[in-house]
Amino acid sequence: MAKEAILSCLSDAPFVEVTKLDIEPSQYDIQPDMLVHLALPDGQAVLVVEVKQIGQPRVARAAVEQIARAVRMFPRAYGVFVAPFISPAADAICRQHNIGYVDLAGNCRLTFWPIHIERQGRPNRFARKRSSAALFSPKATRVLRVLLCEPKKSWRVAELAERSTVSLGSVSNVKRLLADREWAHTGRGALRLTCPLELLSEWAVNYDVRRDTARDFYCLKSVQDIESGIIDVCSESGGTYAFTGFSAGARLAPAVRYQRVTAYASEEVISVAVSKLGMKRVESGSNVTLIDPYDAGVYHGAREIDGANIVCSVQAYLDLRRLRGRGDEAADAILRKVIEPRWQ
Repeated sequence: MAKEAILSCLSDAPFVEVTKLDIEPSQYDIQPDMLVHLALPDGQAVLVVEVKQIGQPRVARAAVEQIARAVRMFPRAYGVFVAPFISPAADAICRQHNIGYVDLAGNCRLTFWPIHIERQGRPNRFARKRSSAALFSPKATRVLRVLLCEPKKSWRVAELAERSTVSLGSVSNVKRLLADREWAHTGRGALRLTCPLELLSEWAVNYDVRRDTARDFYCLKSVQDIESGIIDVCSESGGTYAFTGFSAGARLAPAVRYQRVTAYASEEVISVAVSKLGMKRVESGSNVTLIDPYDAGVYHGAREIDGANIVCSVQAYLDLRRLRGRGDEAADAILRKVIEPRWQ
């Protein structure tokens, strides 16, 4: 596929002729993945090609360094990085080192001597589904919550695993995925976030609540009385709960008025609260949403504000992002007033 992508890109310049194409040439000290010999209007040239399975910034940087060493072996050589998709960050790395690139989505940038070929805007058909699924899996997001709540701290793998209540292997996988994106510094065995906003933004895009069990109810009581009732139920039973959505946003960074109560709670707490508060299960017109979470990680960093348990600001931000009715506005207020000041 890399060969076809390069030939497709070169076809945009009809005066460029491919005279020879070597796949995995073996007679050189430094072995590029491909050599593409060209006949140009002003003479011969060769493209020194390095192919990688992912186009994340760390991989791109390593490929660019490898290409830079290889091009010195050939006269009139130009380096080209090929990957399934070249991200904007990888694009910037290639430009900085005067290395061309071609991706399998159809984007490319080749600039050498009289040639300038550039295609941009082709969507990522590969969409990093596997790496995104791994980075935002339940176990991985336990690690992400810890990191985002204390982004300035450098964590040892064992310490982070203990705090996140996941295995050492899970933390190591997250460490690798963050390093591939260059969102974390991983020197000397420690892990520290360097791009928390980029991480939180991508998590919001990939945030998946389909495994949670959410139930909508209607209650005649006021928002304040409903929330007080849930607090009382949990105090009496010792059940676990934490308000999220607008209920959390109003306490963390008041920005909008709200008429819907949202909370995470166990199945037992939900049953008692429904009975005690006289809530009715409804398909539409609800003013209460109670969620039995698929993973207990949502409770990480929860704290008490004015007598109510509230999810951490990162969790509240994620939950508000998916809510209609000014959810984005409430989420932005938390990001601006609570989360970002802690990161700076």
